[in-house]
This record gives sequence, structure tokens and C-alpha cells, in this order.
Amino acid sequence: MAFANKNLSVIAYANGFTLWHYAENAAAGDIQRCGYFNSVKTLMNIGDIIIINAADGAALRAVIATDANVTIGAIL
Repeated sequence: MAFANKNLSVIAYANGFTLWHYAENAAAGDIQRCGYFNSVKTLMNIGDIIIINAADGAALRAVIATDANVTIGAIL
């Protein structure tokens, strides 16, 4: 499925850091692919955290790149 802006919300924001929540009835693997959040890349910063609720589970991911594509990765 394609990214839906209405499914993205801000939970908290402070000092340039944003905690996001994204919920969609799509596979977690699809939501986590590189470039999925590109339509809002001007809002996201490296180090932001996204809580993802997908059709097949949940994940906690960090934004690790926002240049050409928004890329998210595992929380270390």
C-alpha cells in the first residue's frame, strides 16, 4: 500500500526530535521499505523515532537518512 498522511501523527516533539506514530493495514515490511515516508521527508529528521502499527505486527524504528529517501532502521 502507499503512504497515507492521515495515518501519521506526532506523539511528542522537543529540541528537534519527534516521536511519530504510523498505523496502517499493510505489511510491516512494506511500511519499513526505503522511501516509504518520502512525501513527508521535510518533516522528519535523522534520529526521529517512528512507532509503526502494521497489519502483521508492530515495530519501533529510527530515521537514519533523509537525503534522497527517508530510510528507517532498527533502534540500537
